[in-house]
Formats: sequence, C-alpha cells, structure tokens
Amino acid sequence: MRTSFDKPDQMAALFKRLSSVDSVLKRMTIIGVILSFRSLAQEALRDVLSYHIPFLVSSIEDFKDHIPRETDMKVAMNVYELSSAAGLPCEIDPALVVALSSQKSENISPEEEYKIACLLMVFVAVSLPTLASNVMSQYSPAIEGHCNNIHCLAKAINQIAAALFTIHKGSIEDRLKEFLAIVQESPFLTMDLLESCFPYVLLRNAYHAVYKQSVTSSA
Repeated sequence: MRTSFDKPDQMAALFKRLSSVDSVLKRMTIIGVILSFRSLAQEALRDVLSYHIPFLVSSIEDFKDHIPRETDMKVAMNVYELSSAAGLPCEIDPALVVALSSQKSENISPEEEYKIACLLMVFVAVSLPTLASNVMSQYSPAIEGHCNNIHCLAKAINQIAAALFTIHKGSIEDRLKEFLAIVQESPFLTMDLLESCFPYVLLRNAYHAVYKQSVTSSA
C-alpha cells in the first residue's frame, strides 16, 4: 500500500486485508487527546513562568529557537527537555521520545523497527477515510472540533512521527509528506507544499458549508 497510492483498485483490495483499523484509530485519537491536554497544561505553565521569571523564560526560548539544524540530536534533545520543562512547545517532544525509546525490543533489528514505524504511519494514513462514515466525525462549529475527538489526530500523528523518526534517525519530512491532509500544523512541512496538494480554498469552503448547515439546523 505504501507504494500503490496511484492504484485505487489495488489499494481497495489491500485495505480489505487490514485488521484492527478501528482500534488503531481509537488509540491514535486517545494519544492525541493526551498530547493536546498536555499542551494546554504546558501553555498554562508557560504563562505563569513568563509572569514570574520572564527573563529566564525568554532566554530559554531564544536558546531553543536558535539551535542549528546540524546540532547533534542528543544535544538538541537536552535543549528540548529544558524548553519543555519551561512550558515551551518543541518540534520534537522529548518526553514522547523517551517513552517510545523504552518500548524498543531487543529481538528486533533497528532496520526492522524503522520499517515497522514507517508502516504504522501508512496504516494510519490509509485508515483515515473510514472516519468519514462515522456520524460522530462531523465537525461542530460550536465546539470547534469533533465529538469523537478526531481533531486531535493531527497532533498525535505529527508528534509520534517526529519522535519515532528521531529515534530511528529517519527523515521526518519524508514520512509526513504522506499526511498532507491532516498535519497542517506540522513544523516540518511548508504551506507551499500543503497548498499544492490541498488548496486552502477547498478547506475554507468546507468549513463554510459545515457552519451554514449548523446554523440551518439550529434554526
């Protein structure tokens, strides 16, 4: 499936052989909810620290924002851990990297683990369309989200991909190109790249249609 995106018939046949699709999506959604809640808690922490120790927080933020791309990942992770402790958002979540690193199996080679990580991303990508048939997936303008919390999937996919391919020393950008439809907030993808695949005008019209339908239903 990873190499057959341009073959609809083959993709449909292969998708039927996948199992536990709903379970994977539910687990990813739960992870997204946890990460979203953690982001809110960190935002609150950042506000408090910025009020009490603004100079220290601004120094940490400046340090984080000026890490050269060629910096050794171990050094970068130390900076991210410091930044995260101050409530600052990081491109790569250090806590998630530690949590996923602890799950590595000694019986599987690094190459095989990298392959599994890639296939996990593909699994989630090809499973996303099944959410369209779920009535709970309808966007609600009132809460600016979905009743089944699938609006948290983007954060889960983005953060898990960043953590996994940091651990396995893979290309985060290449893997996230498979998720152009959902990782709009990704720091690894440019708006030009997103626009080339999913024009913003389509998203704007979709939001407008949903909002108009909601107003009509309320009336």
